[in-house]
Amino acid sequence: MRVLIVEDEVRLAENIAQILRERENFAVDLSHDGVDGFHLLATNPYDLVILDWMLPGMSGLELLQKARLKGITVPVLFLTARSRPEDVIDGLNSGSDDYLIKPFDMGELIARCKALIRRSFDQASPMVRVGLLEIDAAGKVVCYDGHRIELTAMEYQLLEYFAFKAGQVVSKEELLEHLYDFNWERFSNVIEAHVSNLRKKINPENMYHPIKTMRGQGYILSKE
Repeated sequence: MRVLIVEDEVRLAENIAQILRERENFAVDLSHDGVDGFHLLATNPYDLVILDWMLPGMSGLELLQKARLKGITVPVLFLTARSRPEDVIDGLNSGSDDYLIKPFDMGELIARCKALIRRSFDQASPMVRVGLLEIDAAGKVVCYDGHRIELTAMEYQLLEYFAFKAGQVVSKEELLEHLYDFNWERFSNVIEAHVSNLRKKINPENMYHPIKTMRGQGYILSKE
């Protein structure tokens, strides 16, 4: 999944980014002011935005209001030191999806981020089931037809994204945009390799074919 962090406390932003990259294998882009943050949000597809309230150039509240008016529906988690009920109400009424008050526990932040991403794909439960495929998104455990499958971090991210969009055609460009940061062009040849490895691990005896190639379009994870 691809996340945008807009936070002017550089060290905090970098700490969050490092944890999301290392623990969750998320692709993360960083911005430290509201104007640049809005530009990134308006020109790139993100699965989640972690947004500070007080920012130079444009406040987080203004950024969010402008994004919603533009029709950008990505889930947004506000980070702020403001704890008054009226501030929480202002944030939620402006279109935020969740609210975390500084200082916060990093484990709670990660859990909230993952929950927001799941809900954006209409997957409220951490247990995702597609046909014979079962994914425990909380523990990152994958089983197919009752057998556990060991995946690399990127293979897991790819399969989870397929599962969230089961039954829909997903293009290679969409996968690159959601699984890598803004430097994704240099990874443009890896999707085929990851899909090939996934198929071999899911289907070692050539019995199942859940990930299908749609020629000229991309891939689809069958719901059957």
